Amino acid sequence: MTTPTRQHPGNMRTFYVIWSGQFVSALGSGLTGFALGVWLYQDTKSVALFALSILAFMIPGVFFSPFAGALVDRFPRRWMLILSDAGAGLSTLFVLAMLLMDNLQPWHVFVANFFNALFNSFQWPAWSAATTMLVPQAQLGRASGMSQVGDALSQIISPAIAGALFVAWGLEGVVAIDFATFLFAILTLLLVRIPEPEISAEGRKNRGSLFKEVRFGWDYIVARPGLLYLLLFFAASNFLSGFMSPLILPMLLELASADKVGVAASMVGVGMLVGTLVMSAWGGPKRRVFGVVGFSIWAGVAFAMLGVVPSLPWVTAWAFMMMMVFPIIGGSSQALWQAKTEPDVQGRVFSVRRMIAQFTAPIAVLLAGPLVDGVFQPAMNAGGALAARLGPWIGVGPGRGVAALFLALGLLQIVVAAVALANPRLRRADLEIPNVEVKARDEESPVAAAQAALAD
Repeated sequence: MTTPTRQHPGNMRTFYVIWSGQFVSALGSGLTGFALGVWLYQDTKSVALFALSILAFMIPGVFFSPFAGALVDRFPRRWMLILSDAGAGLSTLFVLAMLLMDNLQPWHVFVANFFNALFNSFQWPAWSAATTMLVPQAQLGRASGMSQVGDALSQIISPAIAGALFVAWGLEGVVAIDFATFLFAILTLLLVRIPEPEISAEGRKNRGSLFKEVRFGWDYIVARPGLLYLLLFFAASNFLSGFMSPLILPMLLELASADKVGVAASMVGVGMLVGTLVMSAWGGPKRRVFGVVGFSIWAGVAFAMLGVVPSLPWVTAWAFMMMMVFPIIGGSSQALWQAKTEPDVQGRVFSVRRMIAQFTAPIAVLLAGPLVDGVFQPAMNAGGALAARLGPWIGVGPGRGVAALFLALGLLQIVVAAVALANPRLRRADLEIPNVEVKARDEESPVAAAQAALAD
């Protein structure tokens, strides 16, 4: 007995319904993220504690992702998305409860961020795998672009809205709105059905313990050298770009007042929005590898140019250009992986992929401060080791240490991209690795999935 299957359903309507819920939820999370950051810094005046709150949100997604991906492949993707939104919503509810009891402490924020990220580690592989079942392969690039719109708009409008709400309603009001957005996202998921993929020969062969299935994600990638090299390229690129997050604001504040820097940050966010809209409409180049590595060269040039002129408009313009290509890079990569990975194993494969690609970013965050304070800024002060050589080009004094580091990192990004393009297995990954065939089972329930497994 075999489970009835059908060809790719291509249900874009369901994709749009789920996307709307995730989009609203992303905006709500942006509100709380900004407001909690403001509260934490105002309450503690500690940059170290602020950095710890960021790490508490980053670490679970890196190290728990492989296990989350294996679980995503075991259960219906719709219910894994519901679990993700419900768990993250409960983390927000915990913060709201502490606020209403007038008992919120910094460690509560760390705990909430940790569990929020823990449940979010289910969201990305489940949503990626669900998209493969709902969107035709030719439209995967556009769908990936749409999926990034929420992050872009959140970066643009959430700080302004959260700031106004924080003043008018307090932190409690902001957090309550965020909780409501999670409820909306769950409602959209309850209203739709996501087809489950047919069990492939690869997936059937590698069933077993949770640890075996986690290992399978790595083995699957290693067996496809083009994808492995692409993954290592992302790990290197994420390490280089990871320095920007903790350093760009201090550099900007050396150039202008906080209000002008705020306007500049919004303009940079517009760059990301433009990129997502371009990717949504265009879908990226047909050779998706060139969409990843080729536009990474563009990003490297923009990264290097950030520090060349100590001017707020100059930095804003190049940061805009850099953020504009990130959605094209990410969208092209996502579409490539979705087309080359069997849908029933995407949870395991994509989660391992995410862990390896992103584990370098927290390292960059930890190194950024000491590297600037202990090496680059002293070298770029008057009379410093680099001031005589770089000073005539980028200036000397406060903020120029960050500028010198950005220049070096941007040039390294260009070199990394050039080396990647010189690798024939990476360069031809989208040609040499065949696209997978997407088939759906007629059932979605856990019981039906278990019956299909026994039948096979």
